[in-house]
Amino acid sequence: LGAGIGMAMRGGGVLDGTEILAVYLSRKASLSVGDFVLVLNILIFIIVALVLDVPTALYSILTYLAASKTIEFVVNGIEEYTGVTIISEHSDAIRRALTERLGRGVTVYAGHRGYGSRGEQPSPIDIVFTVVTRLEVGQVTDEVNRLDPKAFMIMHSVNDAKGGMVKKRALH
Repeated sequence: LGAGIGMAMRGGGVLDGTEILAVYLSRKASLSVGDFVLVLNILIFIIVALVLDVPTALYSILTYLAASKTIEFVVNGIEEYTGVTIISEHSDAIRRALTERLGRGVTVYAGHRGYGSRGEQPSPIDIVFTVVTRLEVGQVTDEVNRLDPKAFMIMHSVNDAKGGMVKKRALH
């Protein structure tokens, strides 16, 4: 069910109209297309529960819960983006490895180390930031660990990325 809806949405089609509303609302709010489809259908199922019976509505909600996650995967594909922030004394070597070996774009910005557990004074350090797909996270982690096993890395989901070296996927 979710795969079929997701493929229809990727191809620019719709099934029952909730997808159109979900795509529109997802661009205006922080929820994803799949989450909006789920919310809209749960509202419909609540009405069904009031008119028909509760067990049927509950089974339908469970089915659409699974379908909404499948829709997300099909619409977004495997290109879910992850932001990676790397703080390391070897930031220049890491920057070169990410750009030259992995072909990724990076942003380097100046930071200052805070007070550590050893009472160190703040010192300047370059911070490397890049956005990669979830399939590339392992490569980035391996490369950073190879260059600096003590590097501090922060990884977080990126809902949307535009410009730079990030390819924007089309969403109809």
